[in-house]
Amino acid sequence: MATCLVMFGLFGSPRPGAPDRQATATGFIEAAQDYLRRHPDHAQTLAELGNAYLERARQSGDVSYQVKAEGALRKATAIDPANVDTLVGLGALANARHDFPAARERAEQARDIDPRRWAAFGVLTDALVELGEYATARQALQQMLDLRPGVASFTRAAHLLWLTGDVDRARSVLQRASSMAVAPGDVAYCQYRLGELAYETGRPSEAHELFDQAARAGFGPALAGRARANAAMGRTEQALHDYAAAGPPYAAELGDLYESLGRHSEAQAQFVMFAALQRLQPDDLALGRFEADHGDPGKAVRLLRAEWNRRKSVDVADALGWALHRAGHSAEGLSFVRRADALGGRSARFAYHRGEITHALGADAEARQHLTRALDINPHLTAAQKALKNLARDALPQASRRP
Repeated sequence: MATCLVMFGLFGSPRPGAPDRQATATGFIEAAQDYLRRHPDHAQTLAELGNAYLERARQSGDVSYQVKAEGALRKATAIDPANVDTLVGLGALANARHDFPAARERAEQARDIDPRRWAAFGVLTDALVELGEYATARQALQQMLDLRPGVASFTRAAHLLWLTGDVDRARSVLQRASSMAVAPGDVAYCQYRLGELAYETGRPSEAHELFDQAARAGFGPALAGRARANAAMGRTEQALHDYAAAGPPYAAELGDLYESLGRHSEAQAQFVMFAALQRLQPDDLALGRFEADHGDPGKAVRLLRAEWNRRKSVDVADALGWALHRAGHSAEGLSFVRRADALGGRSARFAYHRGEITHALGADAEARQHLTRALDINPHLTAAQKALKNLARDALPQASRRP
């Protein structure tokens, strides 16, 4: 849920000779680097440069910019530990690296120093959502909306509405954010988020158009979105091309697509790449999901239990419930999936997992209800399609079943 910090006035008042904060992230980076060659210990410019690097990471999907951001922000901290823009940047970096408690701490420090710095509330909202503290996240978001009603706050509001199943309002808020966006990076981001919403609610053609617009504007993650939409529409070669262009961060998704095509050696190569990336930048939620479906479900349970102890989000609840089911503990898994499904009431994946688990527990009528609901949300969810067919087949008398 990162938003454009550089474009929306994160920084303070201009200084004579300082870089133009209304420039694009790339233009600002070049200007800031030039300024720092002449003023190497200027904490404010270092903080702004760090935030601009984070914006480039968001737009491009290139995590190497996070490393550059960390260097600039750490140097700024050494010079001025109480600089609010540095604290906001360090919080945003922690969110990007999934260290949500650290992100919350940094955002709260920035807020305490300057209670009107709206960007601090954005970082705080992101962290609280990922920690599963949704009521507190809504309070932080409301403060952000009061201070700065704009693209950054409206896109976050849409995400919270989506989490609680209010799809129509989420779409309306995203459309409003899109109409307000001026900077190319923000326009592309809004298109990407609208594309995600269209894809998750079973409209791949609309999603493809939105992802395509965002990708053409240089928003890197939209390439993977376009790949998903192409795959949903049966455009396999285009999907493979887009996943390859999106790069290593999407290796597991590309591997899944290869696997569905029966191209197992190519799938395994992608899964090996995913594992290598996890060693460089661990993400226990992503790794737990991967292990549940492709590796060791027992390891998935261990990873996701630890993640659940750190944060009680609906995504972690669903992933842990599914891992428990895959590890042979469906009854325990059902309690977690129910918890996820209760809040994330418009998630086809949550409904599908609940359907599969209730089927495993012998509650076929309930399983049919949840699998049908999953396909009502997203008719292109092939896993739910197969599960519903299997359920119908299992309900036939033994002699009537096809071999």
